[in-house]
Amino acid sequence: MRIKKGDTVKVLSGNDKGKTGEVLNVIPKTNKIIVKGVNIRKRHVKPRKQGEEGGIISVECSIHSAKVNVVCPKCGKATKIGYKEEKGEKIRVCKKCGAKIK
Repeated sequence: MRIKKGDTVKVLSGNDKGKTGEVLNVIPKTNKIIVKGVNIRKRHVKPRKQGEEGGIISVECSIHSAKVNVVCPKCGKATKIGYKEEKGEKIRVCKKCGAKIK
């Protein structure tokens, strides 16, 4: 997967189209990611321990990685990711401006 934890991404399709957020978790086995503030669902939680409160909480659910593009820190646009080899290391780069992506 070209998307990593901590990247800023922009959603390309779905109910949250146009939103940007940080990647909280990456699930490579299913090609899905969890983005902060995107694909929010309500979850009903029972109190498990004595004194703990139950209720309805909002949770970010996973979305497919093909529905997002990484936002370049230099040009600020949603872009695909390319790779270059520099000093024997594989480095992620922006396809639009060629800047390095951490």
